[in-house]
Amino acid sequence: MLRDATIFLLASVLVVPLVRRVGVHAVIGYLIAGLVIGPHGLALIGEVEGTHRLAELGVVFMLFAIGLELSLDRLKVMARYVFGLGLAQVAVTGLAIGAGALLLDRGWSQAAVVGGALALSSTAFVLQMLAERGELSTQLGRVVLSILLLQDLAVVPGLAVVTALGQEPEAVGQALILAAAKATAALALLLAAGRLVLRPLYRFIASTRSPELFMAATLLVVLATAWGTAAAGLSMSLGAFLAGLMLAGTEYRHQVEADIRPVRGILLGLFFISVGMLVDLRVIVPQFHLILAATIALLFVKALLIAGLGRLFGLSPGLAVNAGLHLAQGGEFAFVLFSLAMGTAVLPVETGQFLLAVVALSMAATPALAWAGRHAQRWLDSRGLDGRAALEAEAKSYFDHVVIAGFGRVGQTIAQLLGERGHRWIAVDLDVARVEASRAKGLHVFFGDACREAITKAARAQEARAVVITLDDPAAARVVLRNLRRNLPDTPIIVRARDHVEMQALLAEGATRVLPETTESSLLLGKAVLDALGEEEAQIQQAIEAVRQVMQAPARARANPKSSQTGGTG
Repeated sequence: MLRDATIFLLASVLVVPLVRRVGVHAVIGYLIAGLVIGPHGLALIGEVEGTHRLAELGVVFMLFAIGLELSLDRLKVMARYVFGLGLAQVAVTGLAIGAGALLLDRGWSQAAVVGGALALSSTAFVLQMLAERGELSTQLGRVVLSILLLQDLAVVPGLAVVTALGQEPEAVGQALILAAAKATAALALLLAAGRLVLRPLYRFIASTRSPELFMAATLLVVLATAWGTAAAGLSMSLGAFLAGLMLAGTEYRHQVEADIRPVRGILLGLFFISVGMLVDLRVIVPQFHLILAATIALLFVKALLIAGLGRLFGLSPGLAVNAGLHLAQGGEFAFVLFSLAMGTAVLPVETGQFLLAVVALSMAATPALAWAGRHAQRWLDSRGLDGRAALEAEAKSYFDHVVIAGFGRVGQTIAQLLGERGHRWIAVDLDVARVEASRAKGLHVFFGDACREAITKAARAQEARAVVITLDDPAAARVVLRNLRRNLPDTPIIVRARDHVEMQALLAEGATRVLPETTESSLLLGKAVLDALGEEEAQIQQAIEAVRQVMQAPARARANPKSSQTGGTG
């Protein structure tokens, strides 16, 4: 055991940094390391099955950590995607791939196994990449996680069907009913135990002030829930996810997350290595052209179907395509289902090995698929095909919020201030890279041209409490202001300007208040000088406001000439 552990760590330390140095994702490095040290490479590790079982704990800990980042309220919001889009994805993709297997003269039993197994995607690969990029809390992260959770649930009937297919035909229905009953009972028991036991347990452990005991309690929770759901026929990772979800709303979440991070990282690396160990080049090389063609067909069909279903469920074009490409590969549960099918003689060994190679190759393509997905969404965003639809979907329930036109340094600062005070806001910006980076942080920023009335309408400016225009382009800022003021005569509109001249023009267009950067910087410096001279705060503010009124008076006079004439007779 020590020898194998040394080999695993040595392979990771040598191979992964090399592939990262040439710009290849670390997951590919782990796969290559597994291929090299596995039984089909240098045969330094002979026990593949035991290693893979241990490595599955990496996925378990990852799903536990993801559960910690969510909450029951957020999960309720995702329910439509989980039981709507997720269920549709598994059903439609499984039927399509199964129909393709039938056309290739495979029997009904084999078609059912192939369709069901290849409909699943890789939870470990996809969620690991989303976590590394900080995208789990974005809309893409929520959609992808929802589908993967339903796929985890689908493993339960999948295992029951594959087992029953090796028996009499009437056993399939009985197996499905039994699996559904066990799964329902296990989930109900786990949720009840989580609500009743977890918080008191951690309260007691925390009172001992023992970091080691706290870590042991976390390992106990993760492994016990994984074992319990596995015993009920569910996936281990689903049980761990629910355990994390139960702890997400407690005061112990951050410490638990910090404790499991090193364990999760090591075991996930081991999982990817164990997948690489399953690859048999002797099977792949002689028929590589067929395996490559099957892999490309799998990726194309799954990406197309998931993107199409995403559009039916209201996802914007860019997001639907991005989600489809992220989930186009085969998944780790396909290895389990295919291995079980070969063991029960439902699937011939040659066919099973071929399909295992297809799944492994498709999983290796995951980083490239994710890259293509991000660029496809960016391309669609830049052509205005995504922003308005996503913006309308996000802002559907918004009112009394603040609309920010432009999300540069000024817009970001304003958004931070609004967030600190608990005010809801939505921002639109034309910089695709900036929008993508902001959304990766979970911010409500959308691609869109605020000069278009359709975009400000989609942001529900008519229901907004205020609008802030922070655009760099003075002409564009005036267009936005003019359009808004035409339809929203009473809404406060605050505009950023570069200098005093821009301020005068914007006030004349109807801005409620304009803050020129040069003027405000000067006023702040003046405030500092008066403060250094010992002036009272109230007197300083009075002086600043007086100077500001003098600067804004000419523009206000032009905007309202009658009041100017009346006031000028004294």
